[in-house]
Amino acid sequence: MTENLRRTPLHARHAALGARFVGFAGWEMPVQYVGVTKEHEAVRQRVGLFDVSHMGELFFDGPGAAAALDRAVTNDIAHLAPGQARYTAACNEQGGILDDLIVYRLAAERFLVVCNAGNRTKMAAHFAEQSLGRCAYADRSDEYALLALQGPAAPQVMGALLGAERARAEPFLVNLARFGVVETRLCGVDVICARTGYTGEDGYELFCGLEGAGPLWDQALAAGAASGIAAIGLGARDTLRLEARLLLYGNDIDESTHPYEAGIGWTVKLDKPELIGGAALQAVKRDGVKRKLIGFEMIERGIGRHGYPILDPADAAGTVVGEVTSGAPSLSLGKNIGLGYVPSALSRVGTRLAIEIRGQRIAAEVVPTPFYKRK
Repeated sequence: MTENLRRTPLHARHAALGARFVGFAGWEMPVQYVGVTKEHEAVRQRVGLFDVSHMGELFFDGPGAAAALDRAVTNDIAHLAPGQARYTAACNEQGGILDDLIVYRLAAERFLVVCNAGNRTKMAAHFAEQSLGRCAYADRSDEYALLALQGPAAPQVMGALLGAERARAEPFLVNLARFGVVETRLCGVDVICARTGYTGEDGYELFCGLEGAGPLWDQALAAGAASGIAAIGLGARDTLRLEARLLLYGNDIDESTHPYEAGIGWTVKLDKPELIGGAALQAVKRDGVKRKLIGFEMIERGIGRHGYPILDPADAAGTVVGEVTSGAPSLSLGKNIGLGYVPSALSRVGTRLAIEIRGQRIAAEVVPTPFYKRK
């Protein structure tokens, strides 16, 4: 690995588990341990444990924090209750997506924003500017590790981590509401525990100081042994999130895309007193979108990968009408699936498309998303 790649505090534990590493957003991260297929199935059928300590953690404090964040992101933050989290985006003045984020309201005047690792520098600077004179702000990404416990057996593992006596006394930890968040102690470690996720399954996120990451990782694996827990790498994380139509910044969204065409226009609240990019987004909503991010399924044999051209099959000349942003085999459904931008006129479910794969036109069809929904 390149020497300048950063390592999470769990790197030695990943190596001991036989992880294969890749460079990702400036970090040396485990891409797989025993294979993407087995790790994907572990999360869908049982439970998996991810190290996502590369993500950014940005904190906002003070009476002006809610108003500052409400102005800086698209969703409604001012009315978010303490103990709740919300998915949102931050846009530039042109309505382009700077990043997609989760905002956690830890207390009345205290917020945590989690940003993508590759956007940390950009978002840290953006929020520093937006909080100036409004509230206290700190980028504490270097102080935190983040573990994600995901899968249908995640609540059982959380119960085992707590122990039977504490689970009975404090059932709210196991039964934390979807998009809920609480500060507590777990296995002797101070944690921020949330219930969000990036896999399409149930699960928890555990933020802790760097020194607590190793003990928490070890105890989570021990607590999950009876449930068949597995360590999961970035490879399965990508196939899981694609099935659930969860967007990947840099592939599916970036500053050249806006929330409405990406299918996350529901996060945009235009009735705020102030919103960065609000005027541009208001115009988009008024005029309609020219293209949309669609889900497609390959009809013929082939996998539409990131960057592959999407063609209009009715055009014998093979006119390029869009581009695949994400694509992979769906290990849960046994189909090859993907996401891509096409003109709005070609976005209706059932529309036939073609993906250019190594010079060949391979048939595909627009399908509903998410591709996978947990029961």
